Amino acid sequence: MKTAFLGLGTMGAPMARNLLASGADLTVWNRSQAAVDSLREAGAQAADSPAAAVADADVVFSMLADDAICEQVLVESGALAAMQDGAIHVNMATVSVPFAKRMDTLHAEHGVAYVAAPVMGRADVAAAAKLNILAAGDSQAVNTATPLLETMGQKVWPVGDSAEMANVVKIQVNFMLAVAIESMGEACALGEVYGIETGQFLDIVTNTLFACLGYQSYAGLIRESRYRPANMPATLGNKDVGLALSAANDRQVPLPLGSVVRDSLNEIIANGDGDKDWGALAEYAAKRARIDRSRERS
Repeated sequence: MKTAFLGLGTMGAPMARNLLASGADLTVWNRSQAAVDSLREAGAQAADSPAAAVADADVVFSMLADDAICEQVLVESGALAAMQDGAIHVNMATVSVPFAKRMDTLHAEHGVAYVAAPVMGRADVAAAAKLNILAAGDSQAVNTATPLLETMGQKVWPVGDSAEMANVVKIQVNFMLAVAIESMGEACALGEVYGIETGQFLDIVTNTLFACLGYQSYAGLIRESRYRPANMPATLGNKDVGLALSAANDRQVPLPLGSVVRDSLNEIIANGDGDKDWGALAEYAAKRARIDRSRERS
């Protein structure tokens, strides 16, 4: 089975590397050449365009930043049109619900099965092949793609026959995570003005009521004020919170906490820190409480 991977960024590169390590016949494409060269040295074939990368592939994976870049790479570049009849495209990006629906329709028109498979986990988790992968779409296509997805993650979670359902779940997850980071930051700021050391507080909560991966991983960033380099830049976090608010608006579902976090992320970006990890929500919560927590690990 021939495979292709489009998008070798912070997440895509380790995912493609794990796919390659499993023995897959893999062709890769990326806008910047360095990531392509690294995968080629590991044994992948390199393509000079998205269309060339996917032309002979039975299963195509893509990991791109947002709706606009997916549109550009998949549609405008001719990649979708170049996919062979009966191929499967697994889109692993976090995209909007309307975009997922549109992609499903466009793929059907081209005779290509469309699977949405956004992932849960940061770059280090991707490198360790420990991602949790949400998968939705035609059940036969999902079943075909699953063994390949399992080379990139610890578990594949089928969530429905309509592709957009996987994107809805991912939007839910990222919304909850954003709110969790904001709440940790605000709680730390509250404690700090009363003399409670942030590290001590985070040790307590992440080893008792909040002893889970999401809280523990971001507690580490907050404790050390370590927001660069970012695994999830505030700009992308803001995009994802926006996806939640947009999806909620489409069905008239109030998300008051979403508006709070969006405003906090906009504050980070407006102050020139959009490249910081969205864990910097805690830093800005401290700033609003007139606490200096701006030191960073280089």
